[in-house]
Amino acid sequence: MSERSVSKRNQQKRWYTVLAPEQFDRAELGETLADEPEKVIDRTIETTLGDLTDAQGGENNLKLTFQVNDVGSDSAYTEFVEAALTRDYQRSLVRRGSSKIAAVVTVRTTDDYRVRLQPVAYTTKNADESQEKAIRRLMIDLVEDAAEERTFEGLIDSVVEGRLSSAIYTEANTVYPLRRVEVEKTTLEAHPEEVHEEEETSAVDTDEA
Repeated sequence: MSERSVSKRNQQKRWYTVLAPEQFDRAELGETLADEPEKVIDRTIETTLGDLTDAQGGENNLKLTFQVNDVGSDSAYTEFVEAALTRDYQRSLVRRGSSKIAAVVTVRTTDDYRVRLQPVAYTTKNADESQEKAIRRLMIDLVEDAAEERTFEGLIDSVVEGRLSSAIYTEANTVYPLRRVEVEKTTLEAHPEEVHEEEETSAVDTDEA
């Protein structure tokens, strides 16, 4: 391909400013290049909570992933798809002589989003099996309770702002002394329309059976 052809092709492309969802104040996440707006849809971009909020310290331990779901004249709008602790931070939480208690919970918010959360608790010393089981049950119950009374946006806010992990810590610490509680990963699994479609399909299958 000639230099002129490459230059012409590049001229046809345009930059789109990628913006965070409204709950993150439409903060700029970066830019992406495309020759057609449709090609920007579904692109993902990663950042840390610290970079998003211009904060330092612990907020850089949380990595956020957003996906483009709408495109304007020169802007690409995103939705939240995942929050995850960085691997380095996860490794730093592990201590000899203590227990790591993890759970995986799939919940449905009040506005019918399906979300998977992975809370994890770190004890000060080794807990026994019954204590680990009790703490895991508490984590699951509290995550489910949080989803039952929150919208998708509210649930994500409670994770990102650390309120959900603090609530789990307060309750589970009464079972066995804890050093730390985190929500290791939060993932959007399905939108309301997808959840409703699955329910309709399931209902049809049940009726046919």
